[in-house]
Amino acid sequence: MNSIISVLVAYNQFLLAQIHQLLLFIVKNIPIKSPKYDAANPKYNKLTVDRLPIIKKPEKLDYKQLLRDYKLKHGKELKPVKSRGKNPVPHDVVCHRCGAPHIYLYDNTGGRGQLLCKVCGLRFNKDKKDFKIGALVCPYCGRILVKKKERKYFNIHKCVNEKCPFYLQSLKNLSPEDLEEYKKDKHKFKLHYIYREFTIDYFKVDLSTMPKGCVNLTFRNFSPHVLGLCLTYLVNLGLSTRATSRALWEIHGVKISHVMVSKYAKTAAALVQPFVDNYDYKPTNYLAADETYIKVKGIKHYVWFIMDALKKSILGYRVSSTRDVGPCILAMRMAFAKFKEFPGKALKFVSDGYTAYKLAQQQFMLKGMDFDLTQVIGLTNDDPVSTEYRWFKQIIERLNRTFKRSYQVTNGYGSGEGSNTHVSLFVAYYNFLRPHSYTYWQPLNSIPELESIPNMPGKWQKLIELSQQFILSRQTA
Repeated sequence: MNSIISVLVAYNQFLLAQIHQLLLFIVKNIPIKSPKYDAANPKYNKLTVDRLPIIKKPEKLDYKQLLRDYKLKHGKELKPVKSRGKNPVPHDVVCHRCGAPHIYLYDNTGGRGQLLCKVCGLRFNKDKKDFKIGALVCPYCGRILVKKKERKYFNIHKCVNEKCPFYLQSLKNLSPEDLEEYKKDKHKFKLHYIYREFTIDYFKVDLSTMPKGCVNLTFRNFSPHVLGLCLTYLVNLGLSTRATSRALWEIHGVKISHVMVSKYAKTAAALVQPFVDNYDYKPTNYLAADETYIKVKGIKHYVWFIMDALKKSILGYRVSSTRDVGPCILAMRMAFAKFKEFPGKALKFVSDGYTAYKLAQQQFMLKGMDFDLTQVIGLTNDDPVSTEYRWFKQIIERLNRTFKRSYQVTNGYGSGEGSNTHVSLFVAYYNFLRPHSYTYWQPLNSIPELESIPNMPGKWQKLIELSQQFILSRQTA
């Protein structure tokens, strides 16, 4: 008996020693918890957005005043340049800083483009036009950025200085394996400072457009109640146009085609949208943003939502065929327009880690609208930022799921107008008609004219009537 116990104790000690060796191996070679997203990793550098460049605006001088000052100082006039080279300065070229004519300009590089002004001492390129309005300068080393690529809506400027502190630090962060790969394929890494200059002004784009296919609401074959029924089945219950048409016939005995249901929806969306977009929501300073995908004619499109994280109202929305910064800026413009006075740094704007929000923030900063952007990355709380702001993401993801339930029955949209119509009506329903548990099963925004109406078709009719009155008041004003 004693021999069996001694054997078991020895075997137990052997197992404990093996476990100890395995734990040491795990600690040394396998990280117990690795972050899902490491911003310092060069593989994710292309997902980051660099800070804004410095716009270098040269001092504007008057060459006539400089010539007078030279005469007072030296007691003689400044003589023009006597060109002896084979490439004289063209007569139409003037100094970019003081405006001195060609007779005061040297050909500084033997016809290769650089000129030197004898009056103010400026060296400049005669073919470089953007020097007149200002040059983009790297904020780390002070070198002028070089335009590398021209895209459809923006240009890419890059700092090519090999001694730039930003580049040297990025190079220092590379591991030995990444450094060897960088020497072979440099295009896979983003180590230099990069700035995207947008060539289209998204702040001048009209946010309200009338969809095609609208009809006159002078009812002949149907009544306004039928319109309310169409919107109730189509938007509230999330039925398709064909299912709505069938429900009206089988339940109410109303013979209406699915095409007419679609036209009613487009007309209602065109009327309701100005009222919804210009309603005084009295938003708080906590906004959440996210994008979700839809299908239009089988092609992936995107819907951008920006909502008040405390009051739950949808403040900005946009349907786009691309997932770039343009639609993001338009949705943010729509949301920021709800503020009577922009809160600035008091605004807490939370989104996911997509770079379009960071680029949009830079464009708003250029317009004097600075605010704090917090990006919650990943699905778990691996950092203090995610732990503090995770509830923003949960709220906006809940909105996406609610929208998807009404979208999925459509099996994708058949046209761009159809997608815009459905999203506009969904926002109107979500903000003014849908009961929410957050408000004890009442609408998010209370309108006294709608509270006294007992049924949903009547509420839709009244909302359209209020929208018509709003449009007439705006036209009169």
